Amino acid sequence: MPALRLVFMGSDPIALPLLDWLAGEGAGCAQVVAVFTQPDRPVGRGHKVTANGIKLWAQAKGIPVHQPDRITEVVRLELAACAADLALVMAYGHILRDDVIATPRLGTFNLHTSLLPAYRGASPIQTAVASGERETGVTFMRIVRQLDAGPSVDAERVAIAPTDTALEVEAKLSAACIPLVGRVLPQIAAGTVIEHSQDASRATFCRRLAKEDGGLDFTAPAAVLAARINGMFPWPACSVEIAGQPVKFGQAIECHVLRDTGSPGEVLVGEPGRLLVATGRGTLEVLRLQRPGGKMLPAGEFLRGFAIAPRTVLPSVSMPSLVGSVPFRK
Repeated sequence: MPALRLVFMGSDPIALPLLDWLAGEGAGCAQVVAVFTQPDRPVGRGHKVTANGIKLWAQAKGIPVHQPDRITEVVRLELAACAADLALVMAYGHILRDDVIATPRLGTFNLHTSLLPAYRGASPIQTAVASGERETGVTFMRIVRQLDAGPSVDAERVAIAPTDTALEVEAKLSAACIPLVGRVLPQIAAGTVIEHSQDASRATFCRRLAKEDGGLDFTAPAAVLAARINGMFPWPACSVEIAGQPVKFGQAIECHVLRDTGSPGEVLVGEPGRLLVATGRGTLEVLRLQRPGGKMLPAGEFLRGFAIAPRTVLPSVSMPSLVGSVPFRK
């Protein structure tokens, strides 16, 4: 059976391991004949216009690259000219029109980084971690116009450890795309793929994150705070003002062994090199921290250069909701 002609549409490096697999071991399943990705954008403090990793990958492989700023009739014509069997979308950053979705011969599919119908929307990885989930995954689904509501084909599950941040979970999900796509593409080629309608009554939605999502309310339980800290790393990252400086918390866990207690936000007396904070229920242990202009460091190393006195009370701020039962308005 000849390899499928596949157009990839995406803009985030999370897809690079999958693309490498498709160009190597997975070449018998599909041939990537074109890439659609976001236009080059200003990056960093110098605002230098830079190509994203997906474009650089395609250029290195000699694969044609399209970078539309908007999805127009021109995009549909460019996609049609690729004579693709299917399009595969992952973290593209554009909403596709119905006529574009229908252009590839076998349709347009998406890799969504949650176990649908949970966490439809813009930040499924961060929201799953911040919500205290212990499992998530990647869902292979057919794209429809409604947000992440198309029928699912298959999913690959991954575990979330108590100290996993969104960064670690993203890496797990990136790797999980390979066996998932390796199972599904042959089914699509053979015409044996089975699609399952999502249960809309079980759908939850997440939104695009903002800097304000990095606030911490220490009246919340320690488990909730630890999940929030881990889910918001590396961006927007939770931070707390300490001695007049915004200190980022990069990793945390609920601590079950401390006898000392205090009011919410109070730094507790504990073993040297550990930052323990009282909460509304239980004790939070912050495992990694970063001061302005510094590096993210393990707590012991950080505290050697930035002492935080016991009984210091860390200020609380509100923590906006990340999950809803209906799509968030932009």
